[in-house]
Amino acid sequence: MKYTQNILDKIEKIAEEVGYVIRYERGNFQSGYCILQAKKVIVLNKFFQTEGKINTLIELMPQLHINFDKLTLESQKMYDEVMAAEATK
Repeated sequence: MKYTQNILDKIEKIAEEVGYVIRYERGNFQSGYCILQAKKVIVLNKFFQTEGKINTLIELMPQLHINFDKLTLESQKMYDEVMAAEATK
């Protein structure tokens, strides 16, 4: 998987389609992110490069409550690709 802004946008879209809001903020994040489950907010370190943002979102995907049926066809394909990449780690 290439680390481009387009890929980042597609991965962000997956989370947004199931109700999560992604915010980029500065702060002291132990792992580069913070999840506020009750509000479905993901806060990522805004100082990460594109590759770091993508890797962080891929790492988070298994923890999110993703309803596959609510995703658009394009997002379903990207989700499958992301989960396959995560499984090979």
